[in-house]
Amino acid sequence: MRILVLGAGAWGTALASAASAHGGHAVALWARDPAQALALQAQRSNSRYLPGIALPDALAMHGGPLRSVWMSGGPWDLVVIATPMAALRDMLQGLAEVPVPLVWLCKGFETARDGQAWGLLGHEVQRQAAPQALCGALSGPSFALEVAQGKPTALVAASAHAVVRQTLVDAFHGPALRVYASDDLPGVEVGGAVKNVLAIATGLCDGLALGANARAALITRGLSEMTRLGSALGAQVSTFTGLSGLGDLVLTATGDLSRNRRVGLALARGATLASAVAELGHVAEGVYCARTVLQRARALGVDMPITAAVVQLLDGSLQAGEVVALLMGRGPRPETDTV
Repeated sequence: MRILVLGAGAWGTALASAASAHGGHAVALWARDPAQALALQAQRSNSRYLPGIALPDALAMHGGPLRSVWMSGGPWDLVVIATPMAALRDMLQGLAEVPVPLVWLCKGFETARDGQAWGLLGHEVQRQAAPQALCGALSGPSFALEVAQGKPTALVAASAHAVVRQTLVDAFHGPALRVYASDDLPGVEVGGAVKNVLAIATGLCDGLALGANARAALITRGLSEMTRLGSALGAQVSTFTGLSGLGDLVLTATGDLSRNRRVGLALARGATLASAVAELGHVAEGVYCARTVLQRARALGVDMPITAAVVQLLDGSLQAGEVVALLMGRGPRPETDTV
């Protein structure tokens, strides 16, 4: 199979490397900046995002205008968009006529634009930007570094199209990557977006040394928030007990490699949001999509108190300790309350 991965950040590089090294596929990795592509080719490593990881000799590098790569390197069997959510719309518009499966790795909501009341999930962006494309998402609990190191990882290939799901399984299922198929694209995307917001809250919890009891409660109640929003958006409830729901939430909320969790830890020690994000040097999607998650929830009449508290923390209207007091001061209610 010939696979084109668009975006040479940590996750795009790791996935391209895994498919090239272990899948026996012809894989090309594209960087928008030609200089970055040349550096990747010369060094055979991505020193900025995956330092110390050697790239497979067979992995091809491309840079510059995307159209020229598409025209000269094909025919491709699969195109993977590995850019942040903010770039997904432009990428889909540029690839709208691509006849092969087109999937994205980014997790989150697009920022509201063009007079919209809220931002959109990836599949909602795709309906506007590339409605005829065969699309899907590859998601699940996955730190890029561990994938690049060849450590065991399980992912979910989500799409309404059986051919897209099967293409993803064929492309990435291997000795260290296990790929499960799902037809619940909205559910997989809600899980991938909301867990980033909840990971900020859990990082705050750990940074304030509130204990393991508090962390367990926060993750569990956060899963309830995620499930309520997903159900309101038409997702299958069972998706949220799977890899892209509970699995991704646990990893991102507790793992030391989680950028969103590190934001919460930084805010707990008194850092400003600007300094916390600058310290990362990478995108923390939860920072950018928290407000949109809350906007969608409120429009649908879904109660998401943890998400609301995170938004107030990020806005600066609540301090770290006040977030805890706000959540603990809520009145009693049944655990299975649907709102």
